[in-house]
Amino acid sequence: MKTAIFAGSFDPITNGHLDILKSGTEIFDKVIIAVSYNANKKGFLPVETRVKLIEESVRSIKNTEVDYYAGLTVEYAKKRGASVLLRGLRNAGDFEYETQLSQTNAALNNSIKSVYLITKPEYCFVSSSAVREIFQNGGDVSKFVPAPVAEYLKNIR
Repeated sequence: MKTAIFAGSFDPITNGHLDILKSGTEIFDKVIIAVSYNANKKGFLPVETRVKLIEESVRSIKNTEVDYYAGLTVEYAKKRGASVLLRGLRNAGDFEYETQLSQTNAALNNSIKSVYLITKPEYCFVSSSAVREIFQNGGDVSKFVPAPVAEYLKNIR
C-alpha cells in the first residue's frame, strides 16, 4: 500500500488544497493530511480547529486521514510508514520553494520522495494567507474555502 503525506499548515485549508488532495487520492492508496504544528508560531486558527475543519471538508473523499504533528515532516512520514510527500504547485514561485524543500528533505531521508501536483488554474492564486487577509478585512472567502471553513469563519466574525 502506497501512502502519501500531504503536509502543511492548512491555516485554513483552501479549495486549492482540496484539489491537490483529490488528485493525490487517485494516485495513492492513502493520503494523510498532516497539519504541521509549531509551538513557536501562533496560527490564525488553533491546530485542533484546523484538524476538525479538514475532517469535515474531506469526509466525502475516500482513502484520506487527517492528523497533526510537530517536528520534521520526513520523520513524521517515516513514523507513519509513508514513502511519499505530496506537494501542490500553483506557480513558478512555489516550484522554487518546493525544490529547495525537497532537496533538504532528501538530505535528511532520501527514501522518502516528493511528488508534485499542479493545481487547476482556477486555484492558482488561492492561498491560506490570501484567505486570511480577505477575511481579516471583512471580505467574503466562501469561494476560496470548503463549506465547513466558510461557515466556521462566518460564525467567528
